[in-house]
Amino acid sequence: MTNEVTVPLLPCASIDDIVTFYTALGFHATHQQRRPNPYVALRREDLHLHFFEMTGFDPDQSYGSCLVLTSDVGDLHRAFAAGMRAAYGKVLVSGMPRMTRPRARKNYDGLGGFSVIDPGGNWIRVVQNATTTPAPATMPAGRLAKALANAVVQADSKGDVHQAVRILDSALARPQADDDPVAQVEVLVYRAELAMVLHDQETATEMLSRVDRFVLTADETARAASAFDTAADLVAAMR
Repeated sequence: MTNEVTVPLLPCASIDDIVTFYTALGFHATHQQRRPNPYVALRREDLHLHFFEMTGFDPDQSYGSCLVLTSDVGDLHRAFAAGMRAAYGKVLVSGMPRMTRPRARKNYDGLGGFSVIDPGGNWIRVVQNATTTPAPATMPAGRLAKALANAVVQADSKGDVHQAVRILDSALARPQADDDPVAQVEVLVYRAELAMVLHDQETATEMLSRVDRFVLTADETARAASAFDTAADLVAAMR
């Protein structure tokens, strides 16, 4: 048989909060009910997510998760970010809900991905469709690039932010003369993002201040464009 569709059913504490959040991301409700049980079906083009409300549910303890395979991770992230800016005045980078930035995943053959952590504590993991996108020939080389790749696996894939912080702090504590300045910027920005997740604004501010002091060539600035965009979102989130 063909044309089967799998739709995840995810828990939440309030379907009203879920609807408000996902509406900002461009979804609309195709079905919503309060009885016999609170339930909502959401859709954005071909992306379907269903949620059921549980009395006493704690989003911080949620194990809810699903994969979203897409042909263009960056395009979907930009659309979600635009919706957040319109609804909340900023991209949500800390607390719950929030969204991570697209980054290459060492544990996904170097293909890109990002995560949306919704009000129910569910991790919606958006990844590049490996069946339509060739994997990169190699992952970025260099000491800092490797540390960044390992930290992304810990924080963005496993949700272990503290371990990712330890990896990045260890790398930043041992600067070397041949460190790629673009990799330095990327590590500092990601460390600032993780600080925001941990509600450590002091460290986030320090990391972003270090980024501001970098003097890069035109080529390096172009390579670091995504990191600088992330830094701008983090600054906006702190206001």
